[in-house]
Amino acid sequence: MKRRELMGYAGAGLVTALVTNLGSQLKADAQSNGSLSVQWLGHTCFLFTGGGTRVLVNPFRTVGCTAGYRLPKVAADLVLISSQLLDEGAVEGLPGNPKLIYEPGAYDFKGMKFQGIAIDHDRKGGKQFGINTAWSWKQAGVSILHLGGAAAPISIEQKILMGRPDVALIPVGGGSKAYNPEEAKQAVQVLNPKLVIPTHYRTQAADAANCEISPIDDFLTLMQGMTVRRSDGDSISVSSGSLSDTSVIQILSYNFSSVPVVKQKPKITPSPNPTPRVSPRRPKVL
Repeated sequence: MKRRELMGYAGAGLVTALVTNLGSQLKADAQSNGSLSVQWLGHTCFLFTGGGTRVLVNPFRTVGCTAGYRLPKVAADLVLISSQLLDEGAVEGLPGNPKLIYEPGAYDFKGMKFQGIAIDHDRKGGKQFGINTAWSWKQAGVSILHLGGAAAPISIEQKILMGRPDVALIPVGGGSKAYNPEEAKQAVQVLNPKLVIPTHYRTQAADAANCEISPIDDFLTLMQGMTVRRSDGDSISVSSGSLSDTSVIQILSYNFSSVPVVKQKPKITPSPNPTPRVSPRRPKVL
């Protein structure tokens, strides 16, 4: 599979790539093997900081299962999304000037190699929600696999690309577009990661009328016998030497106390000649 050197601008609703020469932008930089910071921003959205690079995965809009989270508008160098669904592919308005990768394939960025792996986003061969992109890369000496909203069993070919990750972020809450607890357990058994971080489960952020996924306890009940660690905060620090060779489940805690109350916006009747609206800026595509 060829390494891609694509840059472009993402249009409203669809992403368009413009082929160009990235030149020195993709020049390999030496990456330190210090610690990796993993911060949970809600649902399947995480910020990975280490080796001089910030990688943001799956920013979302606040709707449905993500209604009560803060918008993950954090500074990043690179943004990865698993699809263009609102709960994992809302890239408009991110601060700074991050680059965006959204398609399966092999990519280079700042000396790091990223592998996007296609896996169905539903149990109907992708006919309902299309293709989910799982992301595999190594940062600060730690190998990471973010499964996004995977809903299909991991094939032999996909497993070869995924390898055995140090840290695997696995959806566990079910619904129609991601692993349910039983499927998540099978993924853990196939991947055998050193650290499992559950994602895509129901929390108090959910709009009860518009969220079909289950809480994390349903998954943990199936994983009895595996060590479970609960953090008081939304971040952990990971290094390759600190990880156990046997799988451990790590649960992060979201700080809901600082989430502002969302007020109902009044309905506005459009004027006959409305002023044209400027679409929010989207990241450049890598």
